[in-house]
Amino acid sequence: MASYKMGPQTYAVPMSLFKHNRERSCTALLENLDKCLKSPYALLEGGKDLSLYNTDVEYVFRQESYFQYLFGVKEPGCYGLLDIKKSRAILFVPRLPEEYETWMGPLLTLEHFKTMYEVDEVHFVDELTTFLGKVQPDLILTLSGTNSDSGLTMQPPEFEGKDKYVTNCDILYPILSECRVIKSAEEIEVLRYVAKVSSDAHIKVMKFVRPGHMEYEAEAVFLHHAYAVGGCRHASYTCICGSGTNSAILHYGHAGAPNNRPIQSGDMCLFDMGANYCGYAADITCSFPANGKFTEDQKFIYNAVLDARNAVMQSARDGISWVDMHKLAGKVLMQRLKDGGMLKGDVDEMLAAGLSGVFQPHGLGHLIGLDVHDVGGYLPKEPARPKEAWISKLRFARILRAGMYVTIEPGCYFIKRLMDQALADPQLSKFINIEVFERFRGFGGVRIEDDVLITKDGTENFAIVPRTIEEIEKAMASA
Repeated sequence: MASYKMGPQTYAVPMSLFKHNRERSCTALLENLDKCLKSPYALLEGGKDLSLYNTDVEYVFRQESYFQYLFGVKEPGCYGLLDIKKSRAILFVPRLPEEYETWMGPLLTLEHFKTMYEVDEVHFVDELTTFLGKVQPDLILTLSGTNSDSGLTMQPPEFEGKDKYVTNCDILYPILSECRVIKSAEEIEVLRYVAKVSSDAHIKVMKFVRPGHMEYEAEAVFLHHAYAVGGCRHASYTCICGSGTNSAILHYGHAGAPNNRPIQSGDMCLFDMGANYCGYAADITCSFPANGKFTEDQKFIYNAVLDARNAVMQSARDGISWVDMHKLAGKVLMQRLKDGGMLKGDVDEMLAAGLSGVFQPHGLGHLIGLDVHDVGGYLPKEPARPKEAWISKLRFARILRAGMYVTIEPGCYFIKRLMDQALADPQLSKFINIEVFERFRGFGGVRIEDDVLITKDGTENFAIVPRTIEEIEKAMASA
């Protein structure tokens, strides 16, 4: 059986995973196409090599996610055809010049690609037009759509002779996106593997961090384990390694703030990092004290977030509204902050006023799979984005279904701009005990993020990391 495997100790991803993805996709497409069609095909374009500006240095290639979903091909510059009625896969690979072998390695034969990826046929890309002329499809579906997280639109592929065929660039995107929402048994095992690699890397970071280390040193520890032990050449996103007030910057770690602060005594650390294996993502966040021991204020905020996380973990299952889970997390968080003396008044009134969004401005979580913020959030037949300001950042508003894979990531942050706005708003400030609230200015933030499979009866958490205060302190003491 052909498989993708980085090394002897890493997980072997069977090529049957992608074959089964193709079969599921073809079945879904046939249900949505005119029954009179005799020869419908779907044409997808794989990712291309990208140069660093105008230099001859290239970014490390990562396959386009829809192409990865259907073909599992690691090389750039490919095209793929699906014979939808027969569920047959035809791969088109670049015809490389002979000198490629001098600089880049052996020139693989078409038969080698056929065996390696377990497709039905392989041809060169320059033979695509000839192939289409032979099979004469009466419809060619191409991929185009707008990602609801980035707002960017994928353009359909161009190919020679396109005007000779009936093409449609609207049908394929929502159907493939919906197929990607429910994970297959084979996909689940890859996701379980990359989450375990990422979990172990987080634990190594937790044991490494002490005051005096740089944030980027923690990032390096994570990336080293993910690659050296897990075979994960890619991270799923830029590592977020925030300490002190940086732990309240939701997407810290970018080029303008490259995890370059010294970790200091008394800091709360919030490290959000996930490895990527064979295109599949992990996304885990651990929050812990730099000193290895929680202060009373750190315990207060951490346990408030942990209680919100536990409430969702115990309630989420097939048939439950994700919007309701976001509201549940907000309600539990507000109640715990009230119990600790930071807030006052009726918790339901706090939620109605949008106070929860001051402490957690992001959504409860997102779909995850081949993209860290996976597709399928706001498809045409699914619920629209909520309009309430404190819920509008949700990356999906769907009813949960068994087989969905999501992050559950409540947080509590003390962000200067949001704190000032809340204090200036009479509808919010009436719930705030200002003296306690101000004590946490400069605290930073806490986020607890798990990667969770939705089941018929509940959830299965793939993030295997210390979560309670006692577990975290014990892990850090064992360094």
